[in-house]
Amino acid sequence: MRASFPPAARLHRPSEFASALKGKHLAKGELFVVSTPRGPRREEPSGARLGLVIAKRMAPLAVTRNTIKRVIRDAFRQRRHELPSRDLVFRLHKRIEPCSLRELKKRVRIDVEALLEKSLR
Repeated sequence: MRASFPPAARLHRPSEFASALKGKHLAKGELFVVSTPRGPRREEPSGARLGLVIAKRMAPLAVTRNTIKRVIRDAFRQRRHELPSRDLVFRLHKRIEPCSLRELKKRVRIDVEALLEKSLR
């Protein structure tokens, strides 16, 4: 099975993000909070969908924000077929301290993998 991240696997509209952020918090990790909307999705379920909220005040450098997004998308893409059909929004809740990109990728990957594992339940 080829892991992909098509447009159907992403949240696009601000209303989709808002309903997930106002909804239920599925899990909280060291860096992120994962939220999902309450109740079933209105349109046809096509598998899990991902939304990212990485605020500039939490990660001031663009290279840091882009690295975080890239790592989350990759982890989601690889585990998407295991996840239930729901919207997941990852929100960065802790300010990222200056560190190497290698260390940042490692920290983000560990946290995201743990949160995706919690989201399976």
